[in-house]
Amino acid sequence: MRKMKKHVKVVGAVIENDKGEILCALRSPIMTLPNLWEFPGGKIEEGELPEQSLVREIQEELECEIEVHELVADIVHEYPTFIINLITYKATILNGTPIMKEHAELRWVPLDELRKLEWAPADIPTIDALLA
Repeated sequence: MRKMKKHVKVVGAVIENDKGEILCALRSPIMTLPNLWEFPGGKIEEGELPEQSLVREIQEELECEIEVHELVADIVHEYPTFIINLITYKATILNGTPIMKEHAELRWVPLDELRKLEWAPADIPTIDALLA
């Protein structure tokens, strides 16, 4: 019998600054999908709304307080070892400056240069939606 792949439900923040640049986060070498870029965020905990998860995750990961805006993308992507449901929202920082706690690098990237980075496959539909 085939082993069922683990399903992971996560949220990501498309954080834009006043120059129209998007905050991109590089996964560290010790994370799954190492050295690929992603939108910061994390797992949705039991009983949390996606928006609540995003506020909590960004607080934990970047030490910033954010306001969550409209949905950008809600996609399911199958990786070799797991299936991810990634829900991304536009967001703005209300308080704080992003601090790297888990990622190898944080970078503010102009919208039209997002495709120059090597992204985790699940994050690509969000870029497509942003550039549409």
